[in-house]
Amino acid sequence: MEKRDKLICVPTSWRGRRGYSLGNGLVSLVTLLGGGHIAEFRFQETSGLPSLNPLWIPPWKTIDPDRYRPLKHASLYGSVTSGAKLLAGITGHNLCLDYFGVPSPEEYESGLSDHGEAPNSRWHKLKLSVSDRQVALTLAVNLPAAGLGFTRQIRLLQGESVAYFEEMVTNRRELDHFFHWVQHVTLGPPFLSASKTSVAFHGTRGKTSPGDYEEGKPLLACDRKFRWPFAPAAAGGKVDLRRTLTRRGRGFVVGVLVDPQRDNGFVAALNARHHLLIGYCFRRSDYPWVTIWEENRAIAARPWGGRTETRGLEFGTTPLALRRREAYALGRLFDTPTLDCVPAHGRRTVHYAAFLATVPRDFDHVRDVRVEKDQILVFGGEHKSPVILPARGLSHTNLVSSQ
Repeated sequence: MEKRDKLICVPTSWRGRRGYSLGNGLVSLVTLLGGGHIAEFRFQETSGLPSLNPLWIPPWKTIDPDRYRPLKHASLYGSVTSGAKLLAGITGHNLCLDYFGVPSPEEYESGLSDHGEAPNSRWHKLKLSVSDRQVALTLAVNLPAAGLGFTRQIRLLQGESVAYFEEMVTNRRELDHFFHWVQHVTLGPPFLSASKTSVAFHGTRGKTSPGDYEEGKPLLACDRKFRWPFAPAAAGGKVDLRRTLTRRGRGFVVGVLVDPQRDNGFVAALNARHHLLIGYCFRRSDYPWVTIWEENRAIAARPWGGRTETRGLEFGTTPLALRRREAYALGRLFDTPTLDCVPAHGRRTVHYAAFLATVPRDFDHVRDVRVEKDQILVFGGEHKSPVILPARGLSHTNLVSSQ
């Protein structure tokens, strides 16, 4: 256990699963060793601010991936080929590495599951430090099938509502490795609400998933291009994707290009009832795509049970969750790569930041999020003055630009 005044990082049990809880007196973050998921990111109750966790917690009981057994758990999580291993452990912010989507039948037979080895493996603590200024935790996971190593450092600074992430992929093989790297951030109730929650980011062109949505319940037309934020509805007309949970019993997946004119991208969601905002900032050169996923009580199969509500704001190197063969065949979309590469025996490092904020009562939507030297600026509604978040930790990232 490490702590210094209000800065803290301690082992924790989160709904029966092992992890670490980081805190700085203002916000707390829980990360799990099983799959590396970020399960909670919220204001602490002692802060006097809204303390609900915006991240999705599935309505079923989750377990760590090393406890999953196909035969034992089929009645709870479904079949192996329906992504049961991932679904057994998924929650909140999930890392997809080294692929984004479902395995081939042969890969399933080899023991792989949805979204790569990272969210389906046991992570371990590599380093932990607490100073008068910050708390930093580094976790690592080995991806033997991909031949990759992965580390993630999470930092909280005193008095800030920002979490800083530094991630590194190491190629242990003699060949260049092409791969996907997606931050599968998923929001859920009670933060996610049909009437009170809206999402925002600077997108341009988009494409709906080439296949039908689960169980034949699509909200959107399949395999169609569009301009953000209005996507073609399956029943005709347009759907404004900034609104959430607009039609119960339907779901969708789309990939949207982050505005090429921006150095930094962002995704954000606002709950107008609680005046609570969550967002992420990242370099567009690292993550040029945002995948938006919504499940609105559409899937009846185990473990979904027709009771699940989510909105995924998934920023990454690829626009759509496909089988690896299909994703690689896609090549470029809208003149933009749909995969990344780490050279033989090389490394790739990315930085991004997550933040929480409370906003004025008449702040009804997010117009923009910008990063400056030591602060994050959130512009909303008709407000000329932004909500300003101290972010001194940006100086140790590559997020600050002249945009």
